Amino acid sequence: MIRRAEKKDIERISDLLSQVDLIHHKGRPDIFKIGRKYNEEQLTELISDDERPILVWTDENDRVQGYAFCIFQQHIDDNVLTDIKTLYIDDLCVDENMRGRHIGKDLYAAAVQLAKDSGCHNLTLNVWSCNESAMRFYESCGLVPQKVGMEVIL
Repeated sequence: MIRRAEKKDIERISDLLSQVDLIHHKGRPDIFKIGRKYNEEQLTELISDDERPILVWTDENDRVQGYAFCIFQQHIDDNVLTDIKTLYIDDLCVDENMRGRHIGKDLYAAAVQLAKDSGCHNLTLNVWSCNESAMRFYESCGLVPQKVGMEVIL
């Protein structure tokens, strides 16, 4: 049920990206426009990039119902940071009509396994504070704050 994304999944992934974008726009319209994070050309490139794997959860009809966009990160010979390898989850989404069926937990577990299999030290992600349900979800998966971004609106 969980596999790497393929070109045939682009249309469905685009639909899910729109759902995420709407959540972000509703939470922070001052920052997020209504639109998609990636266009079809960008998705085509990402799907073939082994440093930015996209995991998808598919139903019995091979229809994508959720995804996890991942990025391998490592800072070799940085002046401050150690050389640890990290798997960063850039985006995780489950179709709004399929939530509550543990698809997100399955995708998260698959990302953790990918990180382990790839020799990563840790797995990280960012979550917007206006997305309280996502924060609760990630906390239920055992994630804890690593750093906190702060702002003042002028």
